[in-house]
Amino acid sequence: MGSNRAYRAPAALLLTVVLWASAFPAIQVGVTGYGWAGLALLRLAIASAALAIVCALAGIRRPAPRDLPLIGVCAATGMAGYQLLLNWGELRVSGGTASLIVVTNPVYSAVIATAFLGERIARRQVLGGAIALAGVAAITFGQGGPHLERPALAVLAAAVALGAYHGAIKPLLGRYTGLEVTAYATWAGTALLLPAIPALMHAWPQAGSRATVAAVFLALAPSALGFVAWGYGVARLPVTVATASLYLVPPIALLVGYLWLGDKPTAIELIGGGIATGGVAVASRRPGKAAAAEERSAEPVADAGQNASV
Repeated sequence: MGSNRAYRAPAALLLTVVLWASAFPAIQVGVTGYGWAGLALLRLAIASAALAIVCALAGIRRPAPRDLPLIGVCAATGMAGYQLLLNWGELRVSGGTASLIVVTNPVYSAVIATAFLGERIARRQVLGGAIALAGVAAITFGQGGPHLERPALAVLAAAVALGAYHGAIKPLLGRYTGLEVTAYATWAGTALLLPAIPALMHAWPQAGSRATVAAVFLALAPSALGFVAWGYGVARLPVTVATASLYLVPPIALLVGYLWLGDKPTAIELIGGGIATGGVAVASRRPGKAAAAEERSAEPVADAGQNASV
């Protein structure tokens, strides 16, 4: 019995990685039916309803008035902004390629935390960030045509928005649970997307069952179940082990995109993605004893809670 329990936390992390990786090709399916704005609203609205049920059963606190502006920043960046930019980018960029760009978001989290939270950035984070950006540049500008450049840049902007979200939730996580912060940000993000109601209503009759299933899947699996599984795994395993598992998201997203949609990554995507992922690994690596003494005041930003938004 005890041996079975030992496998539950790794299994939860594996489930999280698969769900979050599958979100990228699922967006490609959903956006063809609902459009980039309609899909964003539908996904967050369904996720909001699911979170409302969970929170009613679990019981959560009301946010303090002083925290409402920061919750608004979380909603505007990690929820509304991230969804809109990623959806628009995936009108032209494949899900696998998008995942290779989005995986660099911890680099932007570190920069934002340095600028606004007073944290010091370590040399390994600067080096890792430079490597990751080189990989992103290879993906973004190496496609061989300007028609892919702007959508890829939109996905890059989505990764930056996600990095801003990570920086914004850090103070909130010191006062609220992960479920509470997720619920607050999701509900507020849904409210920010209400102007997209006409676009959603216009697309609804012609969206088709395939796009609708993709939207429901995105809301309930990567957005809801993914967070639950992530929290279970992180609570029972070292943070370094949990966050390292997220480097599996791009290769699994590429595999799911190939099996589901027939997307074949190009050589430049694979090379650039490998460089970008390697850069994030360098930036997120915990320093050894000698480096820790030198970088004691440089607190890593890309912790477990911050990586948990996809």
